[in-house]
Amino acid sequence: MNDLKKIIYCCIIILTPVLSFAQKSTTSNFSFVDTAKLWGNTGNKVCVKDLQVTGTKQTKVYIVYREIQFKKGDSIVLADLYKELEQARFQVYNTTLFNEVKFELIALDAANVHINVQVLERWYLYPVPQFKWIDRNFNEWYRTYKASLSRVNYGIKFVHYNLSGRRDQLRIYFINGYTRNVSFSYTAPYSNKKLTEGFTIGGGYLQKRELSIKTNSNDSLLFYPSDSAVKAKADFVYKSWYVHAGYTISRGFFTKHIFGAAYTYIKIADSVIDKRYNPNYFGDSVSSKGLFDLNYRLQYANVDNGSYPLKGKTAFVALQKRGLGFTGGVNMFMVEAGWNRYYDLGKKWYGIAQVFGSIKLPFDQAYINQRGFGYGENYLRGLEYYVIDGVATALIKSTIKKKLLSVNIPFKYFPKLLTKIPITVFAKTFTDVGYAYTKKKYDTNLNNRLLYSGGFGIDILTLYDINLRIEYSFNQLGEKGLFLHNQSGF
Repeated sequence: MNDLKKIIYCCIIILTPVLSFAQKSTTSNFSFVDTAKLWGNTGNKVCVKDLQVTGTKQTKVYIVYREIQFKKGDSIVLADLYKELEQARFQVYNTTLFNEVKFELIALDAANVHINVQVLERWYLYPVPQFKWIDRNFNEWYRTYKASLSRVNYGIKFVHYNLSGRRDQLRIYFINGYTRNVSFSYTAPYSNKKLTEGFTIGGGYLQKRELSIKTNSNDSLLFYPSDSAVKAKADFVYKSWYVHAGYTISRGFFTKHIFGAAYTYIKIADSVIDKRYNPNYFGDSVSSKGLFDLNYRLQYANVDNGSYPLKGKTAFVALQKRGLGFTGGVNMFMVEAGWNRYYDLGKKWYGIAQVFGSIKLPFDQAYINQRGFGYGENYLRGLEYYVIDGVATALIKSTIKKKLLSVNIPFKYFPKLLTKIPITVFAKTFTDVGYAYTKKKYDTNLNNRLLYSGGFGIDILTLYDINLRIEYSFNQLGEKGLFLHNQSGF
């Protein structure tokens, strides 16, 4: 009951200022002028006589044109005109380059229209201060480690999301604290004249004061060194440097082929591979390893909002080969696949069905390749405190949600950059079912058994793809609690 009170209090605290200053949205994403002229259309098509983009400053205008499926001079079936406009707006907005995307259609006569695409660019350059816990999620940091400030990283992240106006991104990280990380990456999604190919390059250096070396009987991570006083004084027990490169081929608007290669050199403390800890960390009782990775990913995405979809579908198939396999140790071939379907159920109700699976061959894998559930976004809601090792996993998630609130807060200080702050709130209920198989079970308990959980909560969305998720979850172990998650487009 105390946890339930907390979620209610959180909602009140967050929403009170919003409701005090917000007004209902009256701005449509579409406007139509003189459409009565189209009533005299005796055929079944209209011609796009002119197509114009306004509002771009940094962004090259042809990047916007690339995302629109129809061009100047094309004919569109009259009955499909609104659907085509809506699809084009989704595609332009999903570039994540703009805060606002509006389509204006002007009927010139019964058979010809003019379409004006109005965009409002985001702010692209972010020197963002970093202050974040190093643990897997907020709840683990808050409950397990009492929100210890010794377990945080600080520094600065420099990001330019549209460096040359071609949607290319430059990221530079300078992170200190419990871990150290200096890294960079550059991604150019449209590097050829046809805007169908792209590439990415990057590299960095990483140091950690502690290292997860095993999963215990409570399905929690064991760390080296285990004594907090030793950690504070100890040198970094994990050191690595890495480089990576990738090549992308776009097929149409929704399908991508992504090829990647990476090399990572890892050096861990010699004591880690002692019999007292985990000699199977790399699989062959060594304390350093160079890892080669080759990757391929086939990705499909056709949704209304790439950051928070309400309708549409996504799917992917990914292949990864890690290690050369000649000298033992790390040798893995992994296949992953996922499918997500987003349903507009009407009357502001929405449904989500998600399926994910993976398999790593051979089943006898080194510890660093045993990760199943509990890392990143691959977890069961309600089991955030646990890690479940596995070389084969299956996960099904279902969610039903209702839009409770959609408002815009007027913002007049930077009208050329931002005219309003949108706030959208959803209430939801959910259930998750998962299974993780491992050949080397050790003394863990949640592997090789069916897992299930459920709960309810709210999602709060605002600018720059910021999404705060407040969830009250329960699981098959009889545990329940309040969990906080957040994601951001920064």
